[in-house]
Amino acid sequence: QVQLVESGGGLVQPGGSLRLSCATSGSIFSIATMGWYRQAPGKQRELVASITRGGIANYADSVKGRFTISRDNAKNTVHLQMNSLKPEDTAVYSCNAHIPIGTFWGQGTQVTVSS
Repeated sequence: QVQLVESGGGLVQPGGSLRLSCATSGSIFSIATMGWYRQAPGKQRELVASITRGGIANYADSVKGRFTISRDNAKNTVHLQMNSLKPEDTAVYSCNAHIPIGTFWGQGTQVTVSS
């Protein structure tokens, strides 16, 4: 059974930083493209960043230069380092693992950027 567990969310002031982590159980991590998505109240879920099993990263234009996705294949974990946070980054952030036969999701973690 595949499980994804996010951690690291919270409340931060504008300009601050947070680091999200997603620990993956099961045997899929090494072949999965891992992604972080977010959904703000009243808005559609959007892709924030993704990283292939080979380490190629892709970012939404709104976070380029501020967020960095990385993966630790030895620990089956993907991270999202978020710097220079803005109020518009406030959302529930969810981890996603995509493999050819399916897609798996974590439960999400709340990130709130507010003074």
